[in-house]
Amino acid sequence: MNTGYKSVFISDLHLGSKHCNAEKLLKFLDGLETEKLYLVGDIIDGWRLQKKWHWPNKHNIILKKLIKLSKTTEVIYVTGNHDEFLRSFPNVLIGNIPICNRIDHIGIDGKRYLVTHGDMFDHLMRTRSGRFAMHLGDIAYDSLINLNRLINNIRKIFNREPWSLAKFLKKKAKAAVNYIGEFEKEISGYCKKKGYDGIIVGHIHHATIKNFDGVVYMNDGDWCESCTALVETKAGTFEIIQY
Repeated sequence: MNTGYKSVFISDLHLGSKHCNAEKLLKFLDGLETEKLYLVGDIIDGWRLQKKWHWPNKHNIILKKLIKLSKTTEVIYVTGNHDEFLRSFPNVLIGNIPICNRIDHIGIDGKRYLVTHGDMFDHLMRTRSGRFAMHLGDIAYDSLINLNRLINNIRKIFNREPWSLAKFLKKKAKAAVNYIGEFEKEISGYCKKKGYDGIIVGHIHHATIKNFDGVVYMNDGDWCESCTALVETKAGTFEIIQY
């Protein structure tokens, strides 16, 4: 894997959750060479830590690795809904890592991209009932991932590749597809009005690069299932890589 990148964007690590793919993430960070690393929200899963404490040593190692990386690489932490507790502490540094709710990124191409987690554009996050539904969905997601782990353990016995049940259901469920589509269009429309050339988000765990009416929409995915990152190459192109 070519690791000489200008910028790298990762989100939805969900440290503090048993669904964080810590092993793959550690290997990815070990081989990472980039001038700038954006942590695009839901890095620490405060929602799950409130319900039940889960913090294995690998999650400690990941945080220490990010702090160590910030000594030689510019690392920026953009908050999300699962780590929204950090939004109460503006202008705070974790080591050399600044924390913010959103930030502009100027690409090699000279274009201006908004970097934000994306939860503020999620209709469900705007009302109390919607947030309650999100928490219920979080519980359902836990069950789904546990079932998926069992399925993949069985597939491993027969030398089959890992398979994502969550992705399969998203593709088949019309409501989920519509939800993703509306999210992408609304956030791109906002950027169009504000004069941005593009936007970089996480939140919905769906890695993609699309163009909406001249606005480049980019989602870097997650590190629970897909283990993806958005990278800006030194040639100035953006690509999704899967580890």
